[in-house]
Amino acid sequence: MKKSVPAESPDAYVAALMGWQKTLVEILRRHTLAAGELEEKIKWGHLVYFSNGPVLLIRAEESRVLFGFWRGKRLQDLDERLKPSGKYEMANIVLVESDKISPARVKKLVKAAIKLNHEFGDPTAAAKSS
Repeated sequence: MKKSVPAESPDAYVAALMGWQKTLVEILRRHTLAAGELEEKIKWGHLVYFSNGPVLLIRAEESRVLFGFWRGKRLQDLDERLKPSGKYEMANIVLVESDKISPARVKKLVKAAIKLNHEFGDPTAAAKSS
């Protein structure tokens, strides 16, 4: 994985990746976008997907790829690999080179996360008001 100036677009972000991280990010991205209506942006240096606020992120790092959800704590019953972290009810799945995640699982998680944002609103706005 090349590390330098933040990517100017989602396509540029993926193009800068190499090896297993590139392959995995391509799979996650394709099935995330197929799961529902999302706006894809580069935010905080990685891929972030929005629908009524931020829904999820895909972040390639040197030895892992994070598949994180703003309301991921509420999704733990869909994938036991979701580990709570940070605020906004965040939870992440940490994927390393040998890990797999099925397209069906990606879509199920993403659809559920989108639904939560539409049911409860923007998770960042909800956190600011509490």
